[in-house]
Amino acid sequence: MAVSSPATPANRRAPLPEGTLPVGAALLVGGVATFAFFKIGKMALGGDEEFGPISAMWFATFALAPGCFLPLEQELGRAISHRRARGEGGRPVLSRIRLLGAAIAGLVVAAMLAFSAPLTEAYFKGDWWMLAALVTAFLAYAPAHIARGICSGSGRFNSYAVIIGSDGVVRIVVCVAFALIGITNAAPYAFAVALSPLVAVVAVALRGRLHTEPGPEAPWQEVTQNLGWLMVGTLMAGVLLNAGPVTAHLIGPDSADEAITQFSYGVLVARLPLFMFQAVQAALLPRLARLAAQGEYDEFRQGFRRLMVLVATVGVVGTVGAYVLGGFIVDTMFDADLTGNTMAMLALSSALYMAALATAQAVVALHGHAWVAFGWGLAVATYIVGIWLSSDLLFRRIEIGLVVSSLTALVSFSVTLRRRLAAGAAALAGPPVGPLPGLPLET
Repeated sequence: MAVSSPATPANRRAPLPEGTLPVGAALLVGGVATFAFFKIGKMALGGDEEFGPISAMWFATFALAPGCFLPLEQELGRAISHRRARGEGGRPVLSRIRLLGAAIAGLVVAAMLAFSAPLTEAYFKGDWWMLAALVTAFLAYAPAHIARGICSGSGRFNSYAVIIGSDGVVRIVVCVAFALIGITNAAPYAFAVALSPLVAVVAVALRGRLHTEPGPEAPWQEVTQNLGWLMVGTLMAGVLLNAGPVTAHLIGPDSADEAITQFSYGVLVARLPLFMFQAVQAALLPRLARLAAQGEYDEFRQGFRRLMVLVATVGVVGTVGAYVLGGFIVDTMFDADLTGNTMAMLALSSALYMAALATAQAVVALHGHAWVAFGWGLAVATYIVGIWLSSDLLFRRIEIGLVVSSLTALVSFSVTLRRRLAAGAAALAGPPVGPLPGLPLET
């Protein structure tokens, strides 16, 4: 059965790409659920120090899982969408992606188990239940990302939204249930985080929304054209996004556990503009990809400038607001004692990261996948140098590292974008860019 191409004239005139509203609503639900989980989990466990292992496991999960599996989601969505446009079924593509996902999951879990003793001692302070929850969460997000790839490539954005939003909803419902029955051990809450993504995958699958049609055999090249660069870039971007709390847990003394958990709350609050940017990204960046594919470089530049003006405005407002109100907000929400300077530095790093992310996606629209991987890798290297040389104070050195590394990424991507736009049509040699939602962030 022939399927019409998503890139119809009507869709090009639409104010928002298909699926933006349900995905945006799901992101909002997931974000609210994240803050509620941290708040209720802390209360249920009895304080910041007791909630610390959950925070450590949380940030480690989202530094690792999206970096490994989001590229599979993107390539699966791109390949299925491309086949839909040709009236071909996507089941052979899905089979290839499943094999890749299983191989990646097996290699990463094997590495975590091989280094389990030092990892558990250094990061989880000897808590083996947290390591088990981290491994479980990593494995659970593999089918979740593959399911999201099926839904986005097939145009089933309501189901995509269900998978995103219900993850947080399930997590908070289980957390409240545990709190009501008086569970005060951290392990059950950690496994609530780990297993929550599977609930929606099962529900969506039972409704038949993960069904794919048979089609022509898929060569490996169809699903691996940019997979290596995507994986490196996404993994480095995820590591940088979650580097602050992960670093604090790794190098901070045991006596600072409570302060480290409070610092993690500050990171969450400072990310609010970055979280809201996801909806903007979903709406505007696919348009940039279409303009690039059509060779309309003047309109591409104008659209990107408008996007960056919005990003800069949100970043400035967020940074100033964090300096003035950040300490009050984090104290009100989490009873955490953080200064305006700390909140402003975290907000500034998030603003720079947001600008870097937008610029990176514009580079991807021009098929600069390798340069995006290089830029994020350079940023991570800069972060390591920054925390090594900048200060003797734990949180200040992390804050400086986050700011300089995000700035490094932004400069790198800006230089690459200018060069690829100057190259014109030669910059567009490559496969089509994946469909909405592009590069979603895990909160």
